[in-house]
Amino acid sequence: MDNSSKENKRSDTMDEIDVNAYARYIWDKLDVDIMLERYLADRDVLNGIYELIVETVVNQSDTFVIASNKYPMNLVRSKFMKLNSSHIEYVMECLLSNTTKVCNIKKYILAALFNAPTTMGGYFRAEVNHDMPQLAKAR
Repeated sequence: MDNSSKENKRSDTMDEIDVNAYARYIWDKLDVDIMLERYLADRDVLNGIYELIVETVVNQSDTFVIASNKYPMNLVRSKFMKLNSSHIEYVMECLLSNTTKVCNIKKYILAALFNAPTTMGGYFRAEVNHDMPQLAKAR
């Protein structure tokens, strides 16, 4: 084996190690074991979300398209690495309660994950205001 082949082999191994490290970190950070128990009937959906997050985080592109907007990959990776189990529960709730036709589920879930930290608080405030209008702040 020549030196370039050894370097390519070593690079492939390092990439695999990096992917595995990201996958383990994300699994733990999202409490996927607990989430799988909570969403027994939707384990495949939850596993798909987990795999989509890992796939996105390890993407080597310079940019990434979410909801027809191009973002720097570093921004996308940073936002996805900050996700936690509350964000995943929010996305699961949005996904499981959606009754409209979703033409591209991957794009839909990516957008929901990307926006979860920004929109989750407003979503739950709107839910509380709807269910308990007496708690809504008067203007």
